[in-house]
Amino acid sequence: MTDDRAGSFTRRDFCKTAAAVSVAAVIPGGGVFAQGSDKFRVGVIGCGGRGTGAAIDCLNADPAVEIVALGDLVPDRVASSLKTLTGKFPGRVNVPASRCFTGFDNYLGVCSCPEVNLIVTAAPPGFRPIHLKAAIDAGKHVFMEKPVAVDPVGVRSVIATSELAAQKGLAIVAGTQRRHQQLYLEMMKRVQDGQIGEIVGAQCYWNQGDLWVKQREPNMTEIEWQCRNWLYFTWTSGDHIVEQHVHNLDVVHWAMGTLPKNVVGMGGRQVRVAQSLGGPRVIALTAQVRVLVAVAPADFRCGIDGLARRVRQALADDPFGGAVFVFRNRRGTAIKLLAYDGQGFWLCHKRLSQGRFRHWPTGQAGQTLVAHELAVLLAGGDWSAAAGAPVWRAVAA
Repeated sequence: MTDDRAGSFTRRDFCKTAAAVSVAAVIPGGGVFAQGSDKFRVGVIGCGGRGTGAAIDCLNADPAVEIVALGDLVPDRVASSLKTLTGKFPGRVNVPASRCFTGFDNYLGVCSCPEVNLIVTAAPPGFRPIHLKAAIDAGKHVFMEKPVAVDPVGVRSVIATSELAAQKGLAIVAGTQRRHQQLYLEMMKRVQDGQIGEIVGAQCYWNQGDLWVKQREPNMTEIEWQCRNWLYFTWTSGDHIVEQHVHNLDVVHWAMGTLPKNVVGMGGRQVRVAQSLGGPRVIALTAQVRVLVAVAPADFRCGIDGLARRVRQALADDPFGGAVFVFRNRRGTAIKLLAYDGQGFWLCHKRLSQGRFRHWPTGQAGQTLVAHELAVLLAGGDWSAAAGAPVWRAVAA
């Protein structure tokens, strides 16, 4: 075979190389996967840090890989990615100006290049279903970063496109790199062999520090600013659970050997927002947070100022003290929560579609609850019957 026979690039070759892309970032010295003489000609859609990083992983995976096309919403990212790649891999990046594409339709340009036989999709997740379909329609194999979509419509699109890819003999590999990491493979083998017994439940977490923020510049449009800061907006990222925590949720599904039948979620609409974008936007109910429920009903025509006055007058408390104050309307059909986070007041409002909040504290003006009791109260349940484990050592406020 010669380097000119791009059509001989097989599904098996692709899977080996794409797996290397997903694993090379977490396993140093990932190794050479393909030994043939064919060139793996790669086009990259999304030339930010992850797209450029995936291209580097791909080039490290096999000496037969070449980068031949780049696309991004904005020209400066194409230019910076090209500079990085050519600096690190001289002679293996063949991207003339005619194969550099920008604008929202940049993916169409990359997919239309006959030189490309493998597409890396690393633009913001909200665009990935569209980019995947264009690549498969163009007859390209695809490595797509996770998450593959941010909403049910996008997920259904990806499923339909994957069925089309199977019909066309094309491969799609997602960037859930745990599935290719040797430590996880060995661990899952032992789990599935029953070495720790039957799996009946699991918990997973994701903790990390601050992330980057692209400050708004003169003449930058709102849409460009949001796309550059895509991880802070649900329409582009899906939120932190979808965009980042998907890795650990995938590990749980893998260990359990199945997908959940039901899913319940709690939280704010935006839960990961940098200080420069407005600060945190969720009330965190921890052991340190005091919850005080007003026993008497409140006038729900009151907003923040009116409820803050009620905190002072009826509950004899400080509305700026950091506690969460809970109020119910006279009909018992709605609840309001008031809290101060150091920057301003939060006012949360829940109204039942049917029924009432019947289990409400009685007696004195205010009743102190703990976090799990509040969760039951907000769900319309009997908070007083929500017994938790006894406190071993009280947490200081």
